[in-house]
Amino acid sequence: MPTVDHTQRPQNRRVASFLGRSPLPRFWLAFATSVLLTNAGGLAAQAPPADEVRGTWLTTTANDAIASPARTNETMRRLREVGLNTVYVEVWKNGYTQYPSEVLRRVIGVDRRPALMKQDPSDSPGAVAAEGRDLLEETLIAAHREGLAYIAWFEYGFMAAHKDTDNHLRRMKPDWLSRDLKGNEIAPNGFVWMNPLHPEARRFLLDLVLEAVERYDLDGIQLDDRIVWPYITMGYDDCTRSVYAAEHEGRQPPDDHTDEAWRRWRADKINEYARQFVTEVRAARPGLIVSLSPAVYPWCYENYCLEWPKWAAWGTDAPSADDPSQSPPPRWDEFIPQCYRFNYPAFERTWLEQVSWMNRLGGGRVRDMLPGIRVVGEGADSTWDDLRKSIELARRTGAGGHVLWYSKGVFLYERELTDLYQSKDRGPAGHPKLPAGWRPRPLPMAPSKPLRDNETRGLRWGPKDGSIPAGDYRIIARRGDVWTQEGQIELGGGRPGHASVSLRAPADQVELLKDRRAESRRARER
Repeated sequence: MPTVDHTQRPQNRRVASFLGRSPLPRFWLAFATSVLLTNAGGLAAQAPPADEVRGTWLTTTANDAIASPARTNETMRRLREVGLNTVYVEVWKNGYTQYPSEVLRRVIGVDRRPALMKQDPSDSPGAVAAEGRDLLEETLIAAHREGLAYIAWFEYGFMAAHKDTDNHLRRMKPDWLSRDLKGNEIAPNGFVWMNPLHPEARRFLLDLVLEAVERYDLDGIQLDDRIVWPYITMGYDDCTRSVYAAEHEGRQPPDDHTDEAWRRWRADKINEYARQFVTEVRAARPGLIVSLSPAVYPWCYENYCLEWPKWAAWGTDAPSADDPSQSPPPRWDEFIPQCYRFNYPAFERTWLEQVSWMNRLGGGRVRDMLPGIRVVGEGADSTWDDLRKSIELARRTGAGGHVLWYSKGVFLYERELTDLYQSKDRGPAGHPKLPAGWRPRPLPMAPSKPLRDNETRGLRWGPKDGSIPAGDYRIIARRGDVWTQEGQIELGGGRPGHASVSLRAPADQVELLKDRRAESRRARER
């Protein structure tokens, strides 16, 4: 397993931690590989499916894809032209939201990353000095203008800070932090973590997500490989010791952090929180895609007490027939294991392991699993041939799509991916969990003539094509390179209508984006 300097190479922390794995026994892997490839129809290439997730992650780390409003708009346009249909955009990072958050303000006194506070060790002086943006709104508008599904990626989860970051959360909430047997707050992975057992830390993470779900027209939310136990060595803080003692007749946790009963107890606590998390998010927006991008199994259980394939099995349970009023079981919609490998043979072995475990433990929900495929990161970039074969393997094994780490890798093979995705006889792939036309392109508006001679031009806008289809809309306006949401309108009655909008300040361009919040609050039929 390679050694990685997270300070010098922060863009690789998501890749490097998972390059070493505990494989399945050889006999099982050989059997699983044979069965999977036989059932998948051999190794011949096949036409791309009509519906599959074609996604990528967008981060502010070590690239400039969303470094400015102009770059954000260009990036989303290029991703759509390549043939992608989904973006996972980083919105919670290194102790700060990347959107104005009242939840964050109540806890630490600021509502997003303040100026002069790094979000990442790689931040340039200019980035550090700049005020925090509402990156969620900016990227959400840009993605929806291009018809892309938008998943808000709460990347850091329970992770509070990089080891070299002295942020508000670390300073103000030391009692929330997880510690090892010697009292150290920095885990072996180089980060400081909130304790996933602390009731206030649990509530904080959930409230951050629920706030964004309520405020923004998201298509989904994603937690990363940080809704886990901070590391197998952690769990000796006062809070965890107290809970453990209360459940074990006053005894303290074993000093041996690899003790299997101690590992099992911590895994059960993570499972408990995962159920609470998805239940509350589902109650807020039943139609929201709830996604998880974990480390691969069983390595994640051995090192982080995470057994996500069992979470998939929750989604196969049926409500009790004896109690029709019982809530449906907690269901995570999508699992994207981080199958980050340097070459195709290693990827093939890892992905087939994940398919096997999903069949054994996850109720067979392979269609709801899609590989995270490494393109760039620590070490040499993936070759195009390896990337192409990885995508084709995901298709042959019945995956619901694939997600590429990360947008920089998409643009490395922009032409090749475009050729792979596009065809002359049909349009882009639909999202398997969203209806066709879920994110239609925006409706353009035209400036209305002033009603009075002294009325400022550019304040009133009407439909450019004469009428607007019935529905809910977000009003967005562009001034220079910046798009902002100006308000909302609702056209009921089921018929097209005519509506004009009034702005607070003149704008260069105005459009209407379909608002899906009301629809996604209604449970999606499965």
